[in-house]
Order: sequence, then structure tokens, then C-alpha cells
Amino acid sequence: MHLRRLDFLFCVGLLVFWACGDSSDGTPVTVSEESSSSIGEVVSSSLSAPESSSAKSASSSSGKSVVSSSSAKTVASSSSAFVSSESQKPATSSSEKAAESSSVADLSSSAKSLPESSSSSEKLAGSSDNGVCTKCDSYTAADPVLVENGGKGSVTTYGSVKDKETSLGGACNYGQTNIQYYAAIHVNVSPGDDKGPWDGGAACGGCVHVKAKTPDGWKEVTVRITDRCPDANCGVDLGGAPASDIMGNLVGRYYGEWEFVSCEGVKGVWGDSTSIWVKEGASTFWSIIQVRNPKDMVKKIEIRGVDGADALTLDMVVGTENFWTVPPEILQTDKQYSVVVSYRSGTDDEWILKGSELAVPEANLYLYEHRKE
Repeated sequence: MHLRRLDFLFCVGLLVFWACGDSSDGTPVTVSEESSSSIGEVVSSSLSAPESSSAKSASSSSGKSVVSSSSAKTVASSSSAFVSSESQKPATSSSEKAAESSSVADLSSSAKSLPESSSSSEKLAGSSDNGVCTKCDSYTAADPVLVENGGKGSVTTYGSVKDKETSLGGACNYGQTNIQYYAAIHVNVSPGDDKGPWDGGAACGGCVHVKAKTPDGWKEVTVRITDRCPDANCGVDLGGAPASDIMGNLVGRYYGEWEFVSCEGVKGVWGDSTSIWVKEGASTFWSIIQVRNPKDMVKKIEIRGVDGADALTLDMVVGTENFWTVPPEILQTDKQYSVVVSYRSGTDDEWILKGSELAVPEANLYLYEHRKE
């Protein structure tokens, strides 16, 4: 009876090793969880009763290999371990799930910590927060963006970075000047909308602090507005000297930011002393004037009678940019008037002069010669 049981155990052992062994080509045999569990149960139940000493001696004397209780348990355990790789793959421990969750969270956190994408143009310029960029002269043309007291977008040049000529006055009609640091400002935000700071010439004479991204980081310069941009995607178009300061000899379209500032105390933006200039063709019937070398862009011009008469605010000429119309009744008298110029920033300037002086063609009425005593 005991021999039959031992033979049974031997067969079970062979069955286990056959089921869990390698195939003829050396590939591990796949055993499902159900079959491995059944084998373990058969072995376990077969070995549940302890063997007698006589059975042990009989097996020994017969010379047959007999699976002992401990070896059978090992086989059962091994058969459970040989679960197919197919069934093991989906099984993920809680620690592995936590690791995966942590990895996803880290990636999500990393994505959030990246700086927000700026415009596609800035990406192409290869810019960074410290102003260092690659291919800085190849910023992609885009509409300028208005911000409080300024803007950002393209910074270009229309002057020679080698000769660094002075301004010829541009659309602001200043004529030949000694201003070396000058620029044109954009007329539009989107093409044709006239929503840029040029505003029919109201920006003339104002100063703008410009900074642009370069291979060496941010570079800055302050310029006076003497012209309007011809380029639909222009932001600030620099004259020769300021363009040289920022771009060197590598001229092109750069990414920049700008802010309107006062011109007072800024070197390079003054062509002469501040004056009122009377346009050619003026007479006692018609005259328009402009302020040259102002402290900032002109906000308003008022003419007040020195005898206490009410102030008259001049109208800006439409179509002839940066000029203001003087009424004929003032041009036709030698009475003294106070001409008060208010700027976007800073203190007002005041001239004391005769009305008829504003009717003299190309008169250049310097402030220092017409101050109130």
C-alpha cells in the first residue's frame, strides 16, 4: 500500500517537473495560474499524512527516487513561481503603482514649472529670460503688442550702423537735425488699424527707452521719435547710432520691448535748444507751428493773452503731422501772448512773444530768448 503511494508521489513529481520545465527548444513552458494551483493542491493533499518508517526503508531498499515531503513542497512552490510572463505583466505591486504615480506627477510638475510659451516668434529667436538669444537678428515678423506706457515686438533699423547719420526729421517734419539717437514708431497694431502710438504725429518728439535681446543679453538705448514706421510689423525702427549700439554689424529684426520716457537729461536726443518753429508759407492769414527739441511728446499748446484774456487751445493739424494751427486773429496783432506747451511728462514750457511773430515763415523762436522775465 505504501509502495503504491510512493509511486503516486513519484509520478506527481514527474508531472510537476514536466509541466514546469523547459520545452525542447529551451523556451520556458507557460503554465497558467489555474493549472499551477491544481498541481500544488494535489501534491499537498497527497503528502498530508506522515509516512511510516517502514515505507521509508522500503523505498530506500528498492533504490527508487522518492519525493519526500519537503521536496514535494519545494516543487509545488516552484510550480507556482513558474506562472507565465503573460500573466505576471499586468500584476503591479502597490509600491510599483506608487512609483508610477510619482513619475507621472513629476512629469506633470516639470511641465508646469516650465516657463509659459511666449509667442512663436520668440521661440524662433531662441530667447531666454536674461535676454540672451541665438539667431537674434531673425525674429519672425509679428504685430507689435501694446503694454502700459509702451510695447513689445520687432526692433529694426533704417539707418546705417557704419555712418551713423543724424536724423533728417522724418515724418515729424523736423528737417535736418543734429539728433543722433532717433527712431520711428509703429502706426498700427494690426495692419491698417491706426491704433499704434504714432497717433497722427502726436508721438513726435517723445523719447522711448528700447531694450532688445542679443547674443550678449539685453542691450538698451534711449531714442527720440522723429518718424513713423513704414513696416506693417514694425515696433520701433532705430536710426543708425542706436541700432549699432544694440545690433553691432549684425543688422536685422530683433525682439525688443520699449517704454516712453522723458527726454530731459538724455544724451544724443537733443539737436538744439527747445524752440517754436513756424512752417514755411506762413502769413498773417495762415500759420501752423511745431515744437522742436521738446522735453517729451507735446500733449497740448495753449495761447493765453498776457492781459488776462481766456486761453485758446490750438488744434493739431490733420494730415500735416506734428503741427498746430494758429488762429488768424492772433497772427494779425503785435499784442503779447503767453504760449504754454504741455508735455506728456515733466513741467510745461512757456514763451512770451508777439502774435505777429507766429506769422513769420520759418521763424525759429527759441525758448531761452522768449522766457517770461
